[in-house]
Amino acid sequence: MARDGNAPLPPYFNISPDAAMADLDPPQQTADFGKISEACFRGRRDLASRGLDDSGTRKLRLFSTWEITRYLIPIATAHFRRVLKANPDLPQGQTETDGGAKWFTLDEVLRLRAHFAAEGSKTKEYQPWRPEGLPAKIVAVANFKGGVGKTSTAAHLAMSAALDGYRVLVIDLDSQGSMTSIFGGKVEDEWGTVFPLLARHYGRHLQEENRLRMQRNEAPQPLDDTLAEAMKIGSRDLIQKTHWPNIDLIGAQLNLYWSEFQIPVWRMAARSWKLWDALTESLEADGILQDYDLIFLDTPPALGYLTINGLAAADILLVPLGASFLEFDSTGRFFEMLHSTFQSIEDGENMAARALGRDGVRFEWDAVRALVTRYDAGQQAELAGLMQAYLGRALAPQRQDYTALIGQAGEQVSGIYEADYRDFNRETYIRGRETFDATYAAFKKLLFGVWRRDQLAQEKSEVAE
Repeated sequence: MARDGNAPLPPYFNISPDAAMADLDPPQQTADFGKISEACFRGRRDLASRGLDDSGTRKLRLFSTWEITRYLIPIATAHFRRVLKANPDLPQGQTETDGGAKWFTLDEVLRLRAHFAAEGSKTKEYQPWRPEGLPAKIVAVANFKGGVGKTSTAAHLAMSAALDGYRVLVIDLDSQGSMTSIFGGKVEDEWGTVFPLLARHYGRHLQEENRLRMQRNEAPQPLDDTLAEAMKIGSRDLIQKTHWPNIDLIGAQLNLYWSEFQIPVWRMAARSWKLWDALTESLEADGILQDYDLIFLDTPPALGYLTINGLAAADILLVPLGASFLEFDSTGRFFEMLHSTFQSIEDGENMAARALGRDGVRFEWDAVRALVTRYDAGQQAELAGLMQAYLGRALAPQRQDYTALIGQAGEQVSGIYEADYRDFNRETYIRGRETFDATYAAFKKLLFGVWRRDQLAQEKSEVAE
């Protein structure tokens, strides 16, 4: 078809070089990066400050009777009200108007849930299940493709689990600190991140190496000031409370990236140091796996040393990706890198172990699932179906839709579970949270299966003893 002669040309025609030059700023120098960074910092601080209370800290919204009985405690609204009236010592909530709806803090919801678990029907699931005597499960959310919803998925799973009644720890391994911002964390420098835990693990290894050196009458390697300081720091020194009563945080900030340069230096100085065990063994040594039910790790969008630590520590690995060719291709390369990286570690360690007559190394994960995020059924159904056919059980069949509620929550530096449904019409809210509720349901089923398998293995072991 011929072009209409009266139609305007596309905007990329007839661009004037002189006019384009007039729009240019002077050439940029290194100092200009600092100015842009400062502008971003001011904007970020302003955006993150929304939702703060008078003390300058994040505050979680209240939950209405409707939300509690629909989403949090499986009980009829009328019965819920009768129980409150019959038990004045229970949280009674607050109202904004005489005779209006009652609203409760999440702390109060947790207390109410505990009451119904103790006094209510034994056939209902008031408290989330977790087998006794087993440690927390560590869940890493990872992909080196940016923009796939990695941090959003980790944050919403953490919030879902908290609403379900689990005790949750979130560990931000990404020096961009997005997860830290979502949970209102404040981290001054690398000493408030996981860095001292990694340094302490290396320091303890060095101490053990020095003990062996002294037995051989060799001079010990000195611990520098960084290692000496790290030896004094435990996981609980780094954990921050958040505006969620049952979500704690070990945050991140830009200086955490220094770990990516420091860890290989330590590894070169002590080839026997198992750097990939640093995070796992530090958390275990500090008793953190007994303090929480679930630990979520938000990893950097790169397969560096921090990501390797997170992946090696994980019991469950979730890999978000969009239903697009490029993200499918990139995720395939991510799994290829995981294979080559961990296979290389196993091969190198096991060669040395065989020579010394020791047990080898084998990495193992309870479950690995890819998860389609930001899904548009109208545009992506065919490609998502093809991806499912190729990946099979490795790709979760549940699709995490993108909705207006998700977009608005992202703009407000919060999760959808922090959004007040009164800011939308109720149907929009219900649709918006349905996709994350379904994601959490699929994750919870996976978690229960893993825990049940561990429980049966533990019982079998105890019988054998």
